[in-house]
Amino acid sequence: MSESTPINQSMQALTQQIEDLMVSRDLRGMKHLQKALVPGYYQRAAQILYDCKGTVLIGTGFPVDDTFETDGPVGAIALYDTLKHLGANPIIVCGDPLARVIGDDYQVHQISVGDLSKGRQEAMDALEKLNPGVVLSIERPGLSAGGFYANMRGEDISARCACFDYFLIEANCPTIAIGDGGNEIGMGKVSKALSALPITPAVTSCDELLVADVSNWGAHGIIAMLGYWSGEDLLSKINTLEILKYISARGSVDGVTRLNTLTEDSLESGAGQQLIDELRRITGFMNIA
Repeated sequence: MSESTPINQSMQALTQQIEDLMVSRDLRGMKHLQKALVPGYYQRAAQILYDCKGTVLIGTGFPVDDTFETDGPVGAIALYDTLKHLGANPIIVCGDPLARVIGDDYQVHQISVGDLSKGRQEAMDALEKLNPGVVLSIERPGLSAGGFYANMRGEDISARCACFDYFLIEANCPTIAIGDGGNEIGMGKVSKALSALPITPAVTSCDELLVADVSNWGAHGIIAMLGYWSGEDLLSKINTLEILKYISARGSVDGVTRLNTLTEDSLESGAGQQLIDELRRITGFMNIA
């Protein structure tokens, strides 16, 4: 815990500030979903990760056309670097093309794209081999009640998807999911609330669901809590613009505009940095006039 953190700031108040900040823009109805969650979900998810010094599987990569979107990988990489720094063994789980273009720089476990029939067995084999202490999904498409994957436009994108759902379904360890629209893995936890959104909802659930206006930002919220407990300004080590440049050079596109830009869901990278600065202020590592 940072010495500069006000001693009268309770953990409950801290996590509530983070949870409210994450949905303050309310871009896709996540403020509505927040009401369906038991408060303290960022704290509980961060505690699970803070306690894990073994393997953490981080599933990410939402397909857009023939490539992947910026939202998800940025947060996954930030979490990967943070967890590695804290002594865990993170592994990013994804399909091509993301697996191919980041495999030289990160530990990656590749899963098949386009054949959902392989999903359960692939997950069971990987879980047995990798023996994770935590499985986390960030901005991964989740199976719908109809057994297919849909984007926010309702388009069937199954042919371009790798199946990560069964990594959570079959896991014998805590599972965490981050999403920002309702069609991602983990959203089955708030299935009743999803009926109010104009989407094809995902049905796969998780132990702890974290909602955010941009899924990448959910990762930053977790890192804020990890930094608070470790007494280290972990968020200061994250440069979202540099991560965006890294994945952009490898073919990423904005999930909203479908263009190869340094943006997250059409928002300039500065919006993400502003959120990080606010998280640093909330956790006592930065003074903002």
